[in-house]
Amino acid sequence: MTVRAYIGIGSNLDDPAARVQAAFGELQRLPATRLAARSSLYGSKPMGPADQPDYVNAVAAVDTRMPAAELLQALAQIEDRQGRERGAAQWGPRTLDLDLLLYGEQRIATPTLTVPHPGMHERDFVLVPLAEIAGDLDVPGHGPLSALTPCCQQHELVRLVSA
Repeated sequence: MTVRAYIGIGSNLDDPAARVQAAFGELQRLPATRLAARSSLYGSKPMGPADQPDYVNAVAAVDTRMPAAELLQALAQIEDRQGRERGAAQWGPRTLDLDLLLYGEQRIATPTLTVPHPGMHERDFVLVPLAEIAGDLDVPGHGPLSALTPCCQQHELVRLVSA
């Protein structure tokens, strides 16, 4: 069975726009997965410590037959290939961050995976690109995307590159 999943993409080190673009390509090459849509790239102020570079963010939609846990593991492997250092400060700088935002309409709560992604409903750098590619989406447990976007935390989001 194919499931539509949404993946948040972010980078603020080593040419972040190129890293985000490369992540789109890596997602396209995942087994049993097709890149269905990609948002524009957006610049945002960091959510964590202010003494780090601004982020480049985007969201991808994929149609996948991979189970959620397997998809999460594949996302971690993509991060590793792009030089992601684990164990760094939460919300600190990173070469690539891939978050499994939504996996169909499922709610998942395991020690290693929470879907919908915690906090996604409050973050403009997730909601604005998500609304660009799936404006009529309902976020399980939080309601329509159109109602969430005006209320989210602001990170001085700026559209950089169109999809």
